[in-house]
This record gives sequence, structure tokens and C-alpha cells, in this order.
Amino acid sequence: MFPLGAVLVPGQVLPLLVFEPRYRALVETCVAGDRRFGVVLIERGSEVGGGDVRFEVGTVARIETLGSAPDGRYLLTAVGTDRFRVIEWLTDAPFPRARVELIIDPEVGADALERRAAVAQGFARVLDAARALGAEIPSDIALADDPVQAGWDAVALAPIGPLDVLAVLSEDDPVTRLDLVVEALAGAVEILESRLT
Repeated sequence: MFPLGAVLVPGQVLPLLVFEPRYRALVETCVAGDRRFGVVLIERGSEVGGGDVRFEVGTVARIETLGSAPDGRYLLTAVGTDRFRVIEWLTDAPFPRARVELIIDPEVGADALERRAAVAQGFARVLDAARALGAEIPSDIALADDPVQAGWDAVALAPIGPLDVLAVLSEDDPVTRLDLVVEALAGAVEILESRLT
């Protein structure tokens, strides 16, 4: 497990610079195995040094690229895959560990497609507001066609706070989750537009 001060969602790319000995050991263990580890948001505490309190819902990350520096640090890129819920935290030796269960989404229907349209509209408003503030955003940025992944894409790319992203990640019903994404995007637009005045 890799507790962080940010939330990882399925499909999101996670670049990490790993320097703590315990997390270097985690990376080495993952690379020797299936290249997967869990990412959870820190509720209280710091990413460095241990002693943190962690939330119970997180995302599996799969290491895609890995490089190392002469001083032993690792620079890696991972991609979020599946959501999970922590069943039990184990000891932090040699690194944070937990027993988890994967969270499987139910099938979605036409109502999810309708919600995807609302997510796309909210996301477009976020991009417009960010561009009005001078942000350079590629013109080809787009959400996935799949409504579930479109929701993940939107919260990964928009300036949404970690607790709001965690609320989306923690919601098991995909349609309700998309409604939460729309609300989070509306909040992001409101904050961005307030900076324009």
C-alpha cells in the first residue's frame, strides 16, 4: 500500500518519485511480482515518515514504467486500475500492507449515458473557465466514450479537491457516482470563475 496526499482513480496516470527506503522496498516487491500496489488517501499525517491515518477506499495501481537513479531512488509511472476497500490494515513492516477486496461495478444502462452527457458538459465548462484564466489546455483533450470511465477521466483531469474525488471513488453505484462527478465539476467551475472577477 502506498498512502498519498492525493486520490488515484481508475485510468489515471500516477508519476511517483520514490525515495523512502520502505517504499523502495515496496517497488522492488511489486516489480518482482505482478507490478501492482494499492493507493489510498491519507486522512491525517504526512506521506513521509509513517504514522499516518488512511482512508479505507483506494485504487490499485499497476507499474507501467520504472527507472532508477544512482542514489537508489525510483521514478515510476503507474496507472490506476480497480477500486478496492480495505478489510484489515496489517503491519507497516517492511512497508504499509493491507488485506483488501476489489469493488466490482454493476452493469450500467441508458441512464448512465445520459449522465455522461452531463459530465461532458460540466467538464467543458471547467476547461473554458481554466482557459479564461490563461491555462494552456490541449485542444484534443477528451473524455472516454464509456460513461463510467468518462467520470473517472473528468475527476482526474479537473481541479477537484481530494476529498471530493474520494467521495466519487467511494460511491459504489455508477449512476450516483456520475451525479457526484457533475456536482464536483460544478464546484470546480464556481471556484475558477470566482478568480475571473
